[in-house]
Amino acid sequence: MVRMMALTRSFKETVKARADRDADFRKALYEEALNALLGGDADTGKALLRDFVNASIGFARLEEMTGTSSKSLMRMLGPKGNPGLGKLLPVIKAINASENVKPEVRVA
Repeated sequence: MVRMMALTRSFKETVKARADRDADFRKALYEEALNALLGGDADTGKALLRDFVNASIGFARLEEMTGTSSKSLMRMLGPKGNPGLGKLLPVIKAINASENVKPEVRVA
């Protein structure tokens, strides 16, 4: 069993500050989240998506874009969250629109 340490506030602030000034950093964080999800590591994928949302679009804006309450979104992407595809896809679609990105999947 792998134990994860809680992120400190200063780490979160550091990630947010970097995301605010560096679009490539935001895209890389988002890419890692999607790769984790597609690779079957849902826990890491959700944690990275949550970090991404906190550092970029924010849960209030994500609520506006998806029609899902910010509290539900936070729970969904939290450690005990178990989002279904029907809830996760609108989140991904909103992030794609917010960041003006179009993820591509390549089979290796």
